[in-house]
Amino acid sequence: MRVLLIGANGYLGRFVADRLLADPAVQLTALGRGDDADVRFDLASGSPGALTRFLDAVHPGVVINCAGAIRGGARDLTRHNTVAVATVCEALRRSGCGARLVQIGCGAEYGPSQPGSSTAEDAIPRPGGPYGVSKLAATELVLGSGLDAVVLRVFSPAGPGTPAGSPLGRLAEALRRAMQSGDGELKLGGLGAQRDFVDVRDVARAVHAASLSAAQGVINIGSGRAVRLRDAVAVLARVAGYGGNLHELDGPPGPMRSAIGHPRNDPEHAAPVAHPYPDGCGSWQQADVRTARDRLGWRPRINLEESLADIWMEAACRI
Repeated sequence: MRVLLIGANGYLGRFVADRLLADPAVQLTALGRGDDADVRFDLASGSPGALTRFLDAVHPGVVINCAGAIRGGARDLTRHNTVAVATVCEALRRSGCGARLVQIGCGAEYGPSQPGSSTAEDAIPRPGGPYGVSKLAATELVLGSGLDAVVLRVFSPAGPGTPAGSPLGRLAEALRRAMQSGDGELKLGGLGAQRDFVDVRDVARAVHAASLSAAQGVINIGSGRAVRLRDAVAVLARVAGYGGNLHELDGPPGPMRSAIGHPRNDPEHAAPVAHPYPDGCGSWQQADVRTARDRLGWRPRINLEESLADIWMEAACRI
């Protein structure tokens, strides 16, 4: 099976590439903006015609799109997350390759949900920010394209390679700084949000399964369990062997103090930053993952403690 992977150098794309390369039945071609891509192509600025010519030359059986932006202004998010997907869909419609499309969506497309509930694929999406809006628009383009396509709505990926700017990445970095400087107390803000964390390697398994399946429409990819961020921090501290106190700064969602370590008597050094989860999803998200089980034969295998241990291992290497 010949697979074209778009965004192979991104956080998710790297693990998807590793998973596909481990399958001897897969012939993988990576398309992206970086020099190490097999083919250089920028979806945000490239034309559907140019991509069509490439598809006709390579003739993949599956196209997996892991490319996109997670931060930036509304214009950039629309260009990288929506216009780029429109280019992929139009190129596939024009091409004679007949490839199946696996599009990576996100849980932010749903927006806020009721605490205690599990969000299923038939929930009405109400994204609360420009990122979720741009990804939802991409999903709608895929679903309305008439292609053989599936959208995997990935909730909160975690594990090795977690970006330093992500909530868990920032918390691990705060812990590293506290341990390096010998701080006996770590002050953190905005730990009340609860999210459904799923290991990035389990996400890669889901992408692989989706590429081999005939499933169409939207499928949630998550652990099926919401975890409070303060509980994740406690696990990180235990894994790291941090013996100091974890002090949660009070304050409502919105701008609040940075998740960095500083002395108890010097709170003004905590610089204001955005809420640790500026995804527009409020205080709670938990995926209903029964569709992934039933249609892909997929279940998450890696627990959050292992994911957090891998995040900490990478942070500890910087000590």
